[in-house]
Amino acid sequence: MISCVAIDDEPLALVVLQDYISKVPTLELKKSFTDAFAALEYLKREEVGLLFLDIRMPQITGIQLLKSLPKPPLVIFTTAYSNYAVEGFNLDAIDFLLKPFEFDRFLKSVNKASEYLNYKDKPYISESFGFIFVKSDYQIVKINVDDIKLIEGMDDYVKIFTNEKMVLTNIPMKDILKKLPVSKFVRVHRSFIVPLNRIESVRNKRIKIDYKIIPVGDSYADSFFKILGEKG
Repeated sequence: MISCVAIDDEPLALVVLQDYISKVPTLELKKSFTDAFAALEYLKREEVGLLFLDIRMPQITGIQLLKSLPKPPLVIFTTAYSNYAVEGFNLDAIDFLLKPFEFDRFLKSVNKASEYLNYKDKPYISESFGFIFVKSDYQIVKINVDDIKLIEGMDDYVKIFTNEKMVLTNIPMKDILKKLPVSKFVRVHRSFIVPLNRIESVRNKRIKIDYKIIPVGDSYADSFFKILGEKG
């Protein structure tokens, strides 16, 4: 059960949110507010798991409200103004709902939030998850582990290549590795992490994956070839 709070200065929009929340068995609505300052005082006293937060409000914006909280909960922003999306995602919002939104779109956001809350409580027990979450392009992105083809470190950023796209994140390589199942991924170079099932061939400390050649670093060679031997 995820405890939640809904904040929107428009009463009709708040009624829609309350109705949608009531239809999801895993959500427990603690409070709803049209007054942003009253909501702020409540959130400073009470801990909740998820916040449905309108951005454009007359007294204080949703973004200002969130920044005022010492320990902000996970947030799904709701607004009729798409130009607020980038700043909203910069605050690690799990999603952004553009009004008017239907129930199926709302449910998709809730499911993503639920997966993320379960995941972040056990960030290093990756064998039980088929996905990871990373921050990329002002939002939290879910990546299916089996879709990852290659992970490449570049200065302060990491590129995660999947079957369909490339995701750029600023999580350090060592922290990315901690998120991944140890039985499926191995670091072979200071700049490369590879999925074992994607390796096509290995020759002279060179790994071939999808026509790309990845070097095996000297400091990683022993552990890598030991893993290959065990797999073989």
